[in-house]
Amino acid sequence: MTRPRRNETTDAPVTLVVTGDYACFTRPESKAERISYPVMTPSAAVGVLESVFWKPEFDYVVRRIEVLRKIQWFRIRRNETANPPALSTILKQGKQFHYDASADRDQRFTLALRDVAYRIHADIRLRPRANEGFRKYLSQFERRVERGASFSHPYLGCREFSATDFRSPDPGDTPIVHNEDLGVMLLSIDRSTGTPRSLWFTARLDNGTLAVPKDGIHDPSRDALVAADPATAISPAG
Repeated sequence: MTRPRRNETTDAPVTLVVTGDYACFTRPESKAERISYPVMTPSAAVGVLESVFWKPEFDYVVRRIEVLRKIQWFRIRRNETANPPALSTILKQGKQFHYDASADRDQRFTLALRDVAYRIHADIRLRPRANEGFRKYLSQFERRVERGASFSHPYLGCREFSATDFRSPDPGDTPIVHNEDLGVMLLSIDRSTGTPRSLWFTARLDNGTLAVPKDGIHDPSRDALVAADPATAISPAG
């Protein structure tokens, strides 16, 4: 019988540059409209990493995100489903389920980003079930990046804003000079207790770099915001 390994966190060995024509990392307090943060959020960064390589034996822990291109905004209006049905409703009704999306649409304003590039730095944190050291998973991640392989195509906040490329960092990649207080930002969703708990932190860009703390603060009043709009915490592997 293999002894389960203890949780192990490395010193941010995972690095990935991801680029895209468009991105929208929605601020959760924006209810009627989608207003993006000026930088990728940690939860969105985890989603990108898990799109490239994911195993149930470990988690990605984002340590910092660097903005590599000038922050540029654009405005659009989009038709979105106003009240999408819950998955439980669809499963319960089965073949009897019917939903007319064309009759349930709202036009929503979106303030999003264009021509984006980010460098993600993250740790690999092993779960108790892991039977290998982090270096094996890191090697697998790096090989997939070199091949351009992914489990699902990475996207930048909203599924319609697909990443145009992801790659290993180059020596010439340099964060922009930009400082800004960003307010409260979602760190992660804690599902260890069975009931999802949203964890938050006070975010700031310093010389184009968002430093991500190890721990967040649980604010029960914000749990409903995340539950109402999953776009604030996208992670394709769950």
